[in-house]
Amino acid sequence: MGLELFAENLAKERAKVLHVDWKPWTGGGDKKITSLLTRIKNQKALMLNIQKANQETVSIIQKGKPTLIGISLAGDVIPGMEKQKVLHAGPPVGWHMMCGPMRGAVIGGLLFEGLAKCREEAEELAASGDIVFEPCHHHSAVGPMTGVITWSMPVWVMENKSFGNRAYCSLNEGLGKVLRYGAFSEGVIDRLKWMASELAPILEKALEGHGEIDMKNLISQSLQMGDEGHNRNKAGTSLFIREMAPHLVMLNEAREKISRVLSFIHSNDHFFLNLTMPSAKCTVDAAQNVTGSSVIVAMARNGTDFGIRVSGLGDKWFTGPANMVDGLYLPGYSVNDAAPDMGDSVITETAVFGGFAMAGAPAIVKLVGGTPKDAVRYTLQMHEITITENDTYQIPYLDFKGTPTGIDLIKVVETGILPLINTGIAHKEPGLGMVGAGLVKPPAKCFYDAFKAFVEKYGVGE
Repeated sequence: MGLELFAENLAKERAKVLHVDWKPWTGGGDKKITSLLTRIKNQKALMLNIQKANQETVSIIQKGKPTLIGISLAGDVIPGMEKQKVLHAGPPVGWHMMCGPMRGAVIGGLLFEGLAKCREEAEELAASGDIVFEPCHHHSAVGPMTGVITWSMPVWVMENKSFGNRAYCSLNEGLGKVLRYGAFSEGVIDRLKWMASELAPILEKALEGHGEIDMKNLISQSLQMGDEGHNRNKAGTSLFIREMAPHLVMLNEAREKISRVLSFIHSNDHFFLNLTMPSAKCTVDAAQNVTGSSVIVAMARNGTDFGIRVSGLGDKWFTGPANMVDGLYLPGYSVNDAAPDMGDSVITETAVFGGFAMAGAPAIVKLVGGTPKDAVRYTLQMHEITITENDTYQIPYLDFKGTPTGIDLIKVVETGILPLINTGIAHKEPGLGMVGAGLVKPPAKCFYDAFKAFVEKYGVGE
């Protein structure tokens, strides 16, 4: 254990050597964190109560049954939505602190709503104070990348049939120059208008013919077909088409319209992402506010801050600066073009899949980097910071071992292992869209701050 030099010298003498990746202490060497860990670990009754609370939390997560029940306009179904309100990804952030792509998406949203006629008008309106900016998470919603949702945008309506709570998410536009990556060109706005006027109404009618869709079943199937539910959704999108196609072709709509709908979904492997996200959201939302639980029930980022919420600490956000993504870039782009980490799509990792299920989706490394062996290693490592393995979402390559479920704040702080996230990368300037994809970890600060608050609330003993 220790310096690599020790192992190298022994190897030169032809000795068999195993170099252990060992750290002298957890908590990043923070004496305060060390003291707090010791404090709660020495209280057996407290630790027993935390374990019971965590078991209750993961039981709620395991019992969750996300079900697609409809498509509606955001203004008609999202609680607290207003015409002058823009929802965004991550913890709270104002216009003046927003990163470039999020500003671009806000501009696009205001153009789409007709509240501004050009970029300059949209920027002036956004900065005026007349537009209210609030996190999607504060309204039972989630949005990928910039996460921008406005009044007239169609959204999926997801219900957790086990507990009755709902979640909402916009429809996926595809990759490249799209609103969620901060693009707002005429083509982007035209696509959003088509999605609202044609795509969503047709899908809504087809869904009425089909009836509610058990998303837990579809996601489970997709994970066993090579998806991980965050950045690889090829199987899930295909399964969704299979569910909907028979009902789409029976609609009293022009064949050209039906063809456009099917072609759009077929050409967009990420279409299923905007279904896995609200599925994850309504699943973990049911596990909020369990007294004494150290399970993380929300992780989100806005390109400025990364934030987490802990079940036993209510709705409070604990934040740290958003990190840069280590990834692969589209031709002509590099890390110098990239914006920091952003998006609510990390709700997939918070629930039970995404980066935590990479062992079942080895092909994902072609998009985010690494090797298939890395994908397996990442999943196994995430088991070290979670409470249990999932009883439904399973990975064939690991002998159908369940995905890591229930991120434990205490285990994260104790082991120093941070949750792994795979994600897209947006250009740092407004309007330019996607430039790559890769892997990222949260800032440790938000976990340390949450842990301090947790011990202050529950660690009453000395």
